[in-house]
Amino acid sequence: MLGYNLGIDDYVTKPFDMDELIMKINAVLRRASIDSKKELTVGNFCMNLDERSASVDGKEISLTVREFDLLFKMLSYPKKTFTRSALMDEFWDYDSSATSRTVDVYMAKLREKTATCTGFEIVTVHGLGYKAVLK
Repeated sequence: MLGYNLGIDDYVTKPFDMDELIMKINAVLRRASIDSKKELTVGNFCMNLDERSASVDGKEISLTVREFDLLFKMLSYPKKTFTRSALMDEFWDYDSSATSRTVDVYMAKLREKTATCTGFEIVTVHGLGYKAVLK
């Protein structure tokens, strides 16, 4: 947990399986590619970081800055569970009056706005937080 809090993406314990290591390396390279392109496409959903735009089937959908940032983060790391507190730490100011339930409200709004997306869904991990799961 300390390593993740310090910013690592992943780790492998010894002895390790070579296939697992290759899969983890490919995942890191895929995330690096997303960062360099500044564009993310999942199914019929597309996000462009430079333009700060999101669209479904080519039609732009309206997202607030925070909604955009939350969704881009989650889709950049599919299947990774983000705790409410980790999301609060990254996307809300320390002096904010927001609570961990604020994250729940944002996730409900994101689910509503991306309901017609065919490539992913936002899943609640009970007792922990949320993750984006690719379909």
